[in-house]
Amino acid sequence: MSQELGHLKRQKLIVNPKHQRNGLKNYLGAISRFHFTPTVDGPYKMVAQMGSRGNAAIFKQTGKTIGGKARVHGHVLAKTDASGQSGDVPATDVEQNSEYLCPVAIGTPAQTLTLDFDTGSADLWVFSTSLPAADQNASGTTHTLFDPSKSSTWQASSGSTWNISYGDGSSASGTVGTDNISLSGLVVQNQAVELATTLSTSFASGAGDGLLGLAWGSINTVTPTQVATPVENMITQQDIPQNAELFTAWLGNTTDNSFYTFGFIDQTALGGATPAYTAIDNSQGFWQFPSTTAVVNGNTIQRSGNTSIADTGTTLCLVDDALCQAFYGQIQGAKQDTQQQGWVFPTTAASALPSIQLAIGDTYFTVNPEDIAFQDLGNGTTYGGIQSRGSMNMDIYGDVFLRSVYAIFDQGNTRFGCVQRAAGSGGATSNGTPVSGGGASSGGSGA
Repeated sequence: MSQELGHLKRQKLIVNPKHQRNGLKNYLGAISRFHFTPTVDGPYKMVAQMGSRGNAAIFKQTGKTIGGKARVHGHVLAKTDASGQSGDVPATDVEQNSEYLCPVAIGTPAQTLTLDFDTGSADLWVFSTSLPAADQNASGTTHTLFDPSKSSTWQASSGSTWNISYGDGSSASGTVGTDNISLSGLVVQNQAVELATTLSTSFASGAGDGLLGLAWGSINTVTPTQVATPVENMITQQDIPQNAELFTAWLGNTTDNSFYTFGFIDQTALGGATPAYTAIDNSQGFWQFPSTTAVVNGNTIQRSGNTSIADTGTTLCLVDDALCQAFYGQIQGAKQDTQQQGWVFPTTAASALPSIQLAIGDTYFTVNPEDIAFQDLGNGTTYGGIQSRGSMNMDIYGDVFLRSVYAIFDQGNTRFGCVQRAAGSGGATSNGTPVSGGGASSGGSGA
């Protein structure tokens, strides 16, 4: 496989050894992340409460406000006990551990931390020596802490702060500075690095040493002035070719070679295919695109006006209830399980699941059946990797979908592209016929 393009190379990922598939926890993580109201019955719900500033707020039974997320309003995650009363959601209920981590070198001399690459957020934040001792290594988890005092290229940004908080009350916040970071064979100079000075337990006890956001900078949380993302700086500093202002993601299972690339498209990953692209709408900061049809066992389902985002920070694939019903309705014995708050099906059916193709623009891509059979629950049923998006008005195509494609995030041309990966599981088609997407340049080695 073409490993390098000049100084650029694959940024290899590490499969998080602590990550274990848990469908319900992953689903709760998505609720916390996007603040949607579940439409499948179960032990969790959202409570419409408004904080003093009009933002979503979590209220314990004492009524104390403990968190919120600035860009979503009015919904909070709450657990319902046997008596029907709402209460706190324990940190252990929500999955915060990414399945994939990536080594990133920061500072001079370099300090290497393992970060979660997330196309659904736009902050680069790290565990730091500014954290209280109790948060530096919580619950037996060992983290690498960035120490700015040991970097000759570190510069503090006076007055700048950041704060990320989610619907379950988990949060991280701190101060900001700039330093050099190295990834994928290139050095990004004067990159804003956000140092965690406080972390909630769910973050502190998770694997990895922070997060590197790959969404659009409009949703960066640094105040009073937002900062550029690493990819934005790569473009501004001309670290990557002008005709390849993009990054790509190949997410595999534990035996696969998972990687990102920056500034070029890996030719062997394409497998000789031409990527199919669609324009994205980045007005909300996401990699959002039209997905107006789907095909289940050969039957086309119209989804007029529907959109989706490609999000490596979400594990599951979340779609509207009608599509869930159309898909799971093809599996004998599939049902909505109120204990799992999601769709499950007989484990014996996992080897012969119906096919499902999701549209990216005008092109269909088949979801790998192995990822649809997401978690064997041990009771004769399997938790599905495709679940309800609840009250949201857009789909979330997370890792369950992205493991079926080679994904191209073309920032320079404001478009998202894919190539079907799973051999023999159905190629990309449009209206039943093969599609040739537009070619992408990669500095002499592009599609």
